[in-house]
Amino acid sequence: MNSESTTTQISATTKAVINLSACRHNLLLAKKSSPDSNVIAVIKANAYGHGMLEIANTLNEADAFAVARVAEAIALRQAGITKAIVLLEGFSSEAELKLASEYQLECVIHHESQLQLLEQTKGNAIALWLKVDTGMHRLGFNPDDVKNISQRLEQIDTVNHPVKYMTHLANADDKHDKKTLNQVNTFYKSIEDITVEETSIANSAGILGWPQTHASWNRPGIMLYGVSPFINSVAADLNLKPVMTLSSSLISIKQLKKGEAIGYGGSYVCEKDMTIGVVAIGYGDGYPRHAKTGTPVLVNNKRCALVGRVSMDMICVDLGEQKNVQVNDPVTLWGEGLAIEEIAECADTIAYELLCGVTRRVEFIYSD
Repeated sequence: MNSESTTTQISATTKAVINLSACRHNLLLAKKSSPDSNVIAVIKANAYGHGMLEIANTLNEADAFAVARVAEAIALRQAGITKAIVLLEGFSSEAELKLASEYQLECVIHHESQLQLLEQTKGNAIALWLKVDTGMHRLGFNPDDVKNISQRLEQIDTVNHPVKYMTHLANADDKHDKKTLNQVNTFYKSIEDITVEETSIANSAGILGWPQTHASWNRPGIMLYGVSPFINSVAADLNLKPVMTLSSSLISIKQLKKGEAIGYGGSYVCEKDMTIGVVAIGYGDGYPRHAKTGTPVLVNNKRCALVGRVSMDMICVDLGEQKNVQVNDPVTLWGEGLAIEEIAECADTIAYELLCGVTRRVEFIYSD
């Protein structure tokens, strides 16, 4: 058989189009919102599911990048990224400490075990951020211990000085929660007797909603991808542009009678005669299985409602009164024209999880 004559180009039905210019727009908004601060662009977890290397190469205006784990940082270095890289979880072993030094990573130190590793390990100098736990109660040193930790770090030859200081906000997504200001006050009180040159407090919510959190360095994350960091808010409210648009197409159209059930378990029963479209997407692609009946989708840029259970490869939607709808017509699941925050709410989750959950069988297309 002649292989050349039988080669067929197959285009994936389900696509995630990544709008790189939107990502740059969102970074510029972060910079404009706090013009006196440097920006550490957070691109951990594969840039929140968008493609870490592609996003890193797009965000040339960022002053530094942040990831969670050593392997992510090494991948950036090996891809030719030369900007400062902050390792948000720091190191957890002597081997990781040596890799961090070798690849010139800036490590967050947040636990006594890390401090002991620094005191015991010989090697090249390393840049550090000391993390203060001001109320998140996840990572970080107790504020009362910060002065002592700082003094111990001063005695370690392999630490680059001065050390930088940071904390993380727990409730900044709620503009009415006073805990954010309490955290800011706790942070500055913890370092008041220390000579400190550079600090970082603000995440996306801090940048856009809490000017009191703006410091030497800000750390935008979710806002870079065009998602509101605030509760009861969507990106458009903040002039953020969605970066990922997840789309698919209709693969079947069915006419169902009143009383007929749809999908596994027959959880949805037609209340009238209905036109139902079947869309080639499901939880195998990362669409949330727990999305409820009524969750919006766009068919031909018109809102329709999900009906019945989400399957591995398919969902069903009520096409309503749409005319001239056909198999292969486009369907948008979130992104341009349909806020991902709304989909997350319908699935009892958050936009972060939806973005990170898009699976590898979805075709990613990078657009500028």
